[in-house]
Amino acid sequence: MQVTLVGPAHPYKGGGARHTTELARRLAAAGRRVVLESWRAQYPALLYPGRQTVEQAEGEPFAPTVRAMAWYRPDTWWAAGRRAAARGGLLAVAVLSPVQVPAYLVLLAAAGRRVRTAVVAHNVLPHEPRPGDRPLMRALLRRADTVLVHSAEQASLARRLAPGADVRVADLPPHFPDARAPAGRGPAPSRPEGFPHYLFFGLVRPYKGVDVLLRAFAKGAPPSARLTVAGEFWTGADAYRALAAELGVADRVELREGYVPAGEVPVLLDAADVLVLPYRSATSTQNVRLAHERGLPVVATRAGAMAGQVRDGVDGLLCAPDDPDDLARALAAFASPGRAEQLRKGVRPADTDALWKVYTEQLTGSRENVSGDG
Repeated sequence: MQVTLVGPAHPYKGGGARHTTELARRLAAAGRRVVLESWRAQYPALLYPGRQTVEQAEGEPFAPTVRAMAWYRPDTWWAAGRRAAARGGLLAVAVLSPVQVPAYLVLLAAAGRRVRTAVVAHNVLPHEPRPGDRPLMRALLRRADTVLVHSAEQASLARRLAPGADVRVADLPPHFPDARAPAGRGPAPSRPEGFPHYLFFGLVRPYKGVDVLLRAFAKGAPPSARLTVAGEFWTGADAYRALAAELGVADRVELREGYVPAGEVPVLLDAADVLVLPYRSATSTQNVRLAHERGLPVVATRAGAMAGQVRDGVDGLLCAPDDPDDLARALAAFASPGRAEQLRKGVRPADTDALWKVYTEQLTGSRENVSGDG
């Protein structure tokens, strides 16, 4: 089978680019002929406050990759669709934001019916929606032959937007940022019990709940504990810094501003005792599996797919979303005698190959040969 996969790839950074690249690689390894159509200019700077690209590839780039599309050049969208039509087979577009939808609608129109079409919807609708997002995504999902999402909740939303669509669910498989990093975790941190180091890392946006984490840390973490928040702050770190000072924990909270390069992620995880994901809402995230790959327990909210990825009381602790008191309870429980070690022993890395096998089959299989529920 020929597959044209459209989405971000190097030099774009972050999980979206890594996922698209790894998906292309896994499809090729399964015997498909794959061309990755990527962007040379993906978003207007106004819509993405952080730096969009990196100089060093986060993992090995996929070849062949065509980097021709630009958000300000509709002719490049049309040309990509015509190239896909000439190849035939399956045309799959990876959607991370409704901003991409106009380009994808043009691309699919240019490809016509000479290809089967699929949408890989990382978020059916954004966590922080804007006017126009819903009609744009509705138009795209109704145009596709197959829609692949990462949770049952997202599948329900997709079916409401596109009744009758062939919506399929597959768990987001691991796409670790740097295959060169040593696998597994080294010795547990040498800090005495009761001195836990909590970690949040990733893009800091309101739906991620970092403000909830700061309030919970002030209430539930022991006075000896530390918290590191590492990542790009889309709205700036000053408000979080002021909140930490107001709560009296500024001296125990490190706000590490800026994108965390892929090669530094394992070191960041290995220096912590637990990864905390205080999301108000979620679809799916790579971070649970990334932490577990390093042997690190996770404290997370029951948002999106995290409720199924963290085994409460076995390899992490779960709490209610947008609830500082319940998160404070979980942080305190993690710091209780013997609990951190117990949870570390329960951590098991995911079966990466099995998850990717299911994922690629759900994307490429015919409607008759796959289950829509993942």
